[in-house]
Amino acid sequence: MNIHKFYLNGLYILLDVNSGAVHVVDKLVFDIMDVFDGSNDDKVVEALSEQYDKAEVVEVLAELHELMANEELFAPTLDVPPTFSDKPLVKSLCLHIAHDCNLRCNYCFAGTGDFGHTRGFMPKEIGERAVDFIIENSGKRRNCELDFFGGEPLMNMDTVKHVVEYVRRREVETGKVFKLTLTTNGVLLDDKTIQYLNDNNISLVLSMDGRREVHDNMRPYADGSGSFDDVAANVRKAIKSRNDQNYYLRGTFTAHNLDFAEDVLAMADLGFSQLSVEPVVAKDCDYALEDEHLPILFDQYEKLAVEYLERKLRGNGFDFFHFNLDINNGPCVAKRLSGCGAGHEYFAVTPEGHLYPCHQFVGREEYLLGTIYEGVTKHEMPERFRKAHVLNKPECRDCWARFYCSGGCHANAQLFNDNIDQPYKVGCELQKKRLECALMIQAKLALAKNEG
Repeated sequence: MNIHKFYLNGLYILLDVNSGAVHVVDKLVFDIMDVFDGSNDDKVVEALSEQYDKAEVVEVLAELHELMANEELFAPTLDVPPTFSDKPLVKSLCLHIAHDCNLRCNYCFAGTGDFGHTRGFMPKEIGERAVDFIIENSGKRRNCELDFFGGEPLMNMDTVKHVVEYVRRREVETGKVFKLTLTTNGVLLDDKTIQYLNDNNISLVLSMDGRREVHDNMRPYADGSGSFDDVAANVRKAIKSRNDQNYYLRGTFTAHNLDFAEDVLAMADLGFSQLSVEPVVAKDCDYALEDEHLPILFDQYEKLAVEYLERKLRGNGFDFFHFNLDINNGPCVAKRLSGCGAGHEYFAVTPEGHLYPCHQFVGREEYLLGTIYEGVTKHEMPERFRKAHVLNKPECRDCWARFYCSGGCHANAQLFNDNIDQPYKVGCELQKKRLECALMIQAKLALAKNEG
């Protein structure tokens, strides 16, 4: 599929899949694209002869051929870049600082923190060795990334601080530059911890699920009591301390809150401006998302997109991760094909120093790749992940969204299909709807800018 067209919120939109060019068109062009394949002008004129004036159709066809000449319509197919045959460089690591947690979130893929194993904390020496591992395997690449993850990483703050100190020393010694991120449920964000995170320029991914009743239903303490009030207060304090910058407030929606747009707007109304709410990935449980939920969820994304756009245009908007899309300068070809780089450019490190393709694969023992001491010993596995890009996945090859989703999440594909090459269907459908909403928003904002 080289062209995707859709109507949303008063706009007729064409997306040229290979180039990423987005065209806002009128109904005539929209209808022409039902027939036009780039080389059948006569057939188009005949097919639309009863609906439209022939001269108008011919004029539009001439304009479409100009777009083709500029490779903005029916653009050439992308090839796999030569870099895909190179040895991959390690760009980022997810450090499982704590396999334990002070919450008992019902949907936690980490088994409430232990990832199916025993609870425990990462020792300082494992954290140090992980830093050396990425330095040794990142080649001449200057920029590297570390994410402090859990469980709840703030439960093991001593190791976090030790690793940060070690990173800064190694930056000076090697010329590398590390971007540091910490993912937290917010419970332990006291003043001292917030100050430390700010002083060390550590980005935050903060967890909150929107409305109090929704959050408390899925994110209780170990004793079953709700965590919303504590989390909201701590998150507000942390975000204010960094001037509403360098964070994302991330939630999860489930079958228990299919009206998730209300949760996004609830967080925006609390004054939080950098938001992300993701669909839960689960099966065989009462909160799992099913095919039957898709029409409701599509409607919610459209509702959210309209409100998001109206707030942006009024000047009191917020950022929503899935609607942030640059329609003029998309990612490079390699990024569009490979996505997150799990399993070959990005790895997760457990408290014991074991390597997995990403944080969601931890505990799936067939995907244990090696250790930070001996490196990757299952050499065929990174190659398998590297080749699991959209041009090699049968279900992705003809999908219009392939260069935006990069084939979807490998961990989700493996969970549902036991095959990283077969995407998770519900996730695909939601991604496509989010993309349509994002394209509409960006087109509307561009039109408003031009008119203004």
